[in-house]
Amino acid sequence: MKFLDLFAGIGGFRLGMEAAGHECVGFCEIDKFARKSYKAIHNTKGEIELHDITAVSDDTVRGIGRVDVICGGFPCQAFSIAGKRQGFEDTRGTLFFEIARFASILRPRLLFLENVKGLLNHDGGDTFETILSALDELGYDAEWQVLNSKNFGVPQNRERVFIIGHLRGECTRGVFPFRGESQSISSQSVVKIGNVNPSGSGMNGEVYQADGLAPTLTTNKGEEQKIAIPVLTPDRTDKRQNGRRFKSDGEPMFTLTSQDKHGIMIREATAQGYAEAEIGDSVNLAHPNSKTRRGRVGKGQANTLLTGESQGVVTSDFRIRKLTPRECWRLQGFPDWAFDRAQEVNSNSRLYKQAGNSVTVNVIEAIARKLG
Repeated sequence: MKFLDLFAGIGGFRLGMEAAGHECVGFCEIDKFARKSYKAIHNTKGEIELHDITAVSDDTVRGIGRVDVICGGFPCQAFSIAGKRQGFEDTRGTLFFEIARFASILRPRLLFLENVKGLLNHDGGDTFETILSALDELGYDAEWQVLNSKNFGVPQNRERVFIIGHLRGECTRGVFPFRGESQSISSQSVVKIGNVNPSGSGMNGEVYQADGLAPTLTTNKGEEQKIAIPVLTPDRTDKRQNGRRFKSDGEPMFTLTSQDKHGIMIREATAQGYAEAEIGDSVNLAHPNSKTRRGRVGKGQANTLLTGESQGVVTSDFRIRKLTPRECWRLQGFPDWAFDRAQEVNSNSRLYKQAGNSVTVNVIEAIARKLG
C-alpha cells in the first residue's frame, strides 16, 4: 500500500511501514534538523516533501494523489476547546486537525496514528472523545490500543496509544487487540539505582541498571539517560586507563589525572546531596566523564561540601555513563546504518532529541504487517 508520512520526524513510521512492504509517496516535517536526518536515512528522491503542515494548502494536498494510508505521530498539542463534542469543528486549531484535513481530501482507506498514553484520559476523556467524533464525522471507524515497546523486541518501557481509522465502506480488516511476542524482554523491569544530582532527585540525574529495561526516552536537553555498568576488568585494580582504576575500601583516593577515568555507582544520597563513602575513589557526579576534583568521595567520610559540587559513593566494579545517541536510537528500533547516516548530518544533542521524539520502529512494523 502507498502511504503518506505526516509529522515524519526521522522516519520511524517509514522504516516500519517499508519493512512490512508498504511504499512511501511523501513526507511532512517542520523541524529542519529532523528533515536532515530523514533525508540522509531514506531515499526521498522524487517524493513529495512538505515542511510546515499548517501552511500546506488544500490544493497542494489534492496534488498528492491517491494514498492508501496516512501515518502520523501527531504532537501532543493542547486541545483547549475539546469537550464541546462538535467533532471535526472541535479539532480546529490543533495539529490533529491537519491529519483530519488531509484525510478529508485524500480519503485514504486507513489512518495509522500514534500518541502518548495520556491522550486517552486528557481532560477527563473529552479530548479523545473529540478525536473519535471527528473521525466518525469524516467517515472513519476507529480502533485503538496501548502498546509497550518492551513487548516488541527493544529494552525500553514506552507505552503509546495507537489508533487505526478504517474508511467506512472500504474492505479493511481489524488490527487490535494486538500482543507483542518478546516475553523475555517484557518480563524485565526498569530498575533505578540512584541519582547523581546534588539534591538526590530530578529526572536528569537518575541512574538505571544496565541490564534492565530503559525508561521512556525523553527529548529534554540534559536528561539523557545514565546507566551503571560494570568495568571490563575489575580484577585488575592497578590498571590505569578506561575507567578501570579502583581501590579497596579504606585505601586513599587516587589523584585524578587527565587521562584516567573513574567509575561509580550511586548507593544512597541524603537531602544534602552527599553520602558516606565506602571506597576511596573520585568522580564528578554531575559530569561523570569530567576529570575535575568535583564530586570526590573519601575514606569513610564525605569531602568538604562546596557550592555546585556533588558527592557520592562508589563500588569497586561499576561506573556511570550516559547512554550514547546510538544506544538511544537502538532503543527505538533503528538499525545502526540509519544512525550512522544521521550522525553525519546532525550533532549529538539533535540525535538525542530525535530519538526521544520518534516512534519505536519495531512496534510500527508489527502493526503495519496487519494492515490490509
